[in-house]
Amino acid sequence: MWVNNIMKPSVFDVIVVGGGHAGVEAALAAKRVGVSVALITMNPQTIGRMSCNPSIGGLAKGQMVREIDALGGVMGLAADSTGTQYKLLNKSKGRAVWSPRAQVDKREYEKFIKRYLQKKNVTTIEGEAVSPAVNGGAVLGVNMSNNDQLLCKKLILTNGTFLNGLLHIGDKKIPAGRMGEVRSEGITEALNSLGLKSGRLKTGTPPRLYKNSINWEHLQSIDGDALPIPFSHFHTSFTPTNEPSFAVSTNPLVHQAIWENINLSPMYSGDILGVGPRYCPSIEDKINRFKGRDSHRLICEPEWKNSDQIYLNGFSTSLPESVQLKALRQIMGFNNVELVKPGYAIEYDYFYPNQLKRTLETKKITGLYLAGQINGTSGYEEAAIQGLIAGANAALSAKNHKPLVLSRSEAYGGVLVDDLTTKSTPEPYRMFTSRAENRLVLRFTNASTRLAEKAFNSKLIDNKQYDIMKKQQEEVCKIKEACKQPITPPVANPVLEQISEPEIKQQIKLKELIKRPGVMISMFIPMLVQKPQVQEPYVYETSLEADTEIKYKGYIKRIDKQTKDILKNDSLALDPKTNYKDVEGLSSEAQEKLDITKPETLGQAMRVSGVSISDVAVLNIYTAKKMRVSRETNR
Repeated sequence: MWVNNIMKPSVFDVIVVGGGHAGVEAALAAKRVGVSVALITMNPQTIGRMSCNPSIGGLAKGQMVREIDALGGVMGLAADSTGTQYKLLNKSKGRAVWSPRAQVDKREYEKFIKRYLQKKNVTTIEGEAVSPAVNGGAVLGVNMSNNDQLLCKKLILTNGTFLNGLLHIGDKKIPAGRMGEVRSEGITEALNSLGLKSGRLKTGTPPRLYKNSINWEHLQSIDGDALPIPFSHFHTSFTPTNEPSFAVSTNPLVHQAIWENINLSPMYSGDILGVGPRYCPSIEDKINRFKGRDSHRLICEPEWKNSDQIYLNGFSTSLPESVQLKALRQIMGFNNVELVKPGYAIEYDYFYPNQLKRTLETKKITGLYLAGQINGTSGYEEAAIQGLIAGANAALSAKNHKPLVLSRSEAYGGVLVDDLTTKSTPEPYRMFTSRAENRLVLRFTNASTRLAEKAFNSKLIDNKQYDIMKKQQEEVCKIKEACKQPITPPVANPVLEQISEPEIKQQIKLKELIKRPGVMISMFIPMLVQKPQVQEPYVYETSLEADTEIKYKGYIKRIDKQTKDILKNDSLALDPKTNYKDVEGLSSEAQEKLDITKPETLGQAMRVSGVSISDVAVLNIYTAKKMRVSRETNR
C-alpha cells in the first residue's frame, strides 16, 4: 500500500526508515511476524535500488543470501527472478568456500522488490525522517521533516550512505546520498544527542561506460555455469539466461596516468576523512599498494538486459572525470571509451555497532534498531541480513515473543552481528569466509538445515516453505542412508576408470568410496542411489550436500563439539548494568573494553578485542558468584 499523506495520529507496531536492501528486508520480516509496518522513504522510485554493482552473492555473500532465503527473506527470490548469469565461485578450493553469485538486471530487480512490497501490503510513506521521537529512554515514534510525527512501538533506521552523504569526484564535492539523490540530514545529530557515537566512512563506485564506445573484440568473454544454482529454496523450475560478462586488464600506461594525477584524488589530497574499505580498494589504492604489479583485472558487466550501460568492476575511483577517461583509454578495446557517468567516492556517517545488542536494538534506547550501512558494513547482502534480523526482532519484541538471535556457529549472519557488536568496526565491514571459524559447516547447501526450524518458530516462514526445506533435508538423509550399501568392483570400476581413480579389488561400502576426493555420489545416480525426490533445480545440490556430509564427517563431528562449547559460553548471560571497573582481577584494558561494549554473554566477552583468557576466567567466577548470591537472596 502506497501512501503520501497519512491520517494523524498514525500508529504502527514497526516503522522502518529507508528503502534499501536493509529496509526492505526489515519491513518484510516484521510483516511476516504479523505486525503493522510502515516503510518511510524519501523516494519510492528508488526502493530496492542496486546503487553499485549489478550482482548478488559472491564469496561468503552467496551463503548469506541463502540464509536470508531460509529465513523467508526476499533477496534470493528477487535475484533468481532477475538474474542474467550464475556462477559457483571457488570450486577449485574446498567446499567450505564454494559460493554462489549471480549477475542481475538492476532495473528488473527494483521492479520485483516494489511489486513484492505491494503484494505483502507493506505501507510505504514518502517523506524524510529527521529524528526518533524518544521519551524516558524508549522510542515513541519518528519525527518527519514536514513536522508530522508518526507513532510506533519499534523504530528501525536503515539510512545507508545517506546520513550527511558527500560525493567526491576530484575536487568536486556534491552533497548527496548517492549520485542524483538527496542526502538525509538530522538523524546523525539526533542520535548523537541521545548518546550514540558516530564516525565517518567512505566507499566508492566505478564509472559506467557506454556499451557502443567499447571495442568488444579485444575483451575476453566470461560465461556463467551451464548448470545454474538458484539462491532461493522455493522454485519449481529455474531456467535463467546466461549473458556473458567480459574481462580486460589495466597496463603500465594506465597506472602511469593514474600515478601522475594521484594528488587529484580526494583520498590522497586529504579531502576525504572517512575510512575506506580495505578489501575493496579503489584503483588508486591498487596502484599505490601493489606497485610491483603491471596489471589489474577488470570486468565489464551489463547493468541490465540489453543494457547500453556497462559497470566496470574493479575500477572504483574518485579521480577527476578527465583523468578517469585518460587512464581508461590506455586499455586495448577502450581507446575510444565514453563515460555514462564517472566513478565517485561517497563519504557518510555511521554509528559504532558495539552500541547494539545482538538483536540490533540499541543498548541506550529501547525500541530503536539500526541495520545496514548505518552500522558500518558494506554490501547489499550484509545490509539485507541485518535488516531481516532487525525487522524480525522489532516485530517479535512488539509481540512479546522470544528474539531471533543467530550464533556464530549457525550462520554467517551470526558471525556478522557478533563481529559488529563485540568488535565494532573502524572501516567498512565486508563478510569473508575467513571470518567464520566454523565455515566448513556454514555451507550454501545446508542453510535450510541450519535455519529452517528457527525461521519457522519465529513466524518468518510459513508451513509450505518449512515443509519444502524439511523435504530437501530428508532427501539428503535418504541419500546418505543409501550410501551405506555395498558396491562391487564390476559396478564401481567402470566409473573409477572414467575419472582416472584407482580401481577397487573387493566389495566395499559406497560411503567409503565416496570419501575419495574425486568420487561423487552423483556418479552413482540412479545406478545405486535413487535420484533425489526434490524439484529439478535442487537435485544437484541435494546430492552435493549428502556427498559433503559423508566426505567431511570427521571434520564436521569435531566442529560440532567446538560449537557446543561456544554455545555453552553464549548461553551464560552477563548483567548489562555491570560496572567492569569494579570487577577485581580484570586487566585495566579488559575493564575499559568491556565497559564500552557491555557484552550480553560470556561468549561475547571472550571475543572482545583486548580481553584475555585470564580476564574471561575472572569474569566467569564473578558471574557465577553473582548468580549464586541472587539465587540465595530469592529463596
